[in-house]
Amino acid sequence: MSALPRSTHALVTGGSRGIGREIASTLSRAGATVTVLGRDRAALDEAIALGAAHFAEVADVADQAAVGAAIAAAIARQPIDILVANAGTAESAPFAKSDAALFRRMIDVNLMGVVYAIQAALPSMRDRPYGRVVAIASTAGLKGYAYVSAYSVAKHAVIGLVRSLALELASSPITVNAVCPGFTDTDLVAASVDNIMKKTGRTREQALAELAKHNPQGRLVTPKEVADTVLWLCGEGAGAITGQAIAVAGGEI
Repeated sequence: MSALPRSTHALVTGGSRGIGREIASTLSRAGATVTVLGRDRAALDEAIALGAAHFAEVADVADQAAVGAAIAAAIARQPIDILVANAGTAESAPFAKSDAALFRRMIDVNLMGVVYAIQAALPSMRDRPYGRVVAIASTAGLKGYAYVSAYSVAKHAVIGLVRSLALELASSPITVNAVCPGFTDTDLVAASVDNIMKKTGRTREQALAELAKHNPQGRLVTPKEVADTVLWLCGEGAGAITGQAIAVAGGEI
């Protein structure tokens, strides 16, 4: 297990379920004090009850003022050393039917949610001897997929942000990286499976196979595989790793 500095405080957005909760749990087991941030208080409380986190803050990542207030409250308890900007959402539609509202929804959550979280956490992180920013992007930020142009645009932008910010902070102890999962076994992908079944009449097994075929290993990625990658990036031994977009996708990229 990667070593984290003592008394480390990690904040994970979208930390109440799926990949985010697994990341929170993994960082907690590695010794970090973990705050999860999300919109659903009941789901956040469940994450705490299950031992995945110690504290929770309620905010919609697309709301800059709410994110700022929530992260300020977390910092007041303990300065943040690790920020994992994980919150995200996905919608699929042909480009011809992807209106401006769809593009705005994807950008507001998947890009601006990352921007707002980093802007709120970074000032206090600059005063710390160690810092890690990890954005959970997607293989859709490294390549194109049909029918998710708006989502892909937002995730490509996240990777551009990571690469630029890493250079700005290169002289500091703060590293900035992106982790880019392929199709992962989460409720978000389960919703995609349901959508494929509804639109095509395929069985659940056939719909899963449609997604898994993108992965040369022929399977979905597990949340634990993503979380373990985040833990490595947050460890003291990854201090020279910055500005990277690391695919967790079975060789797809």
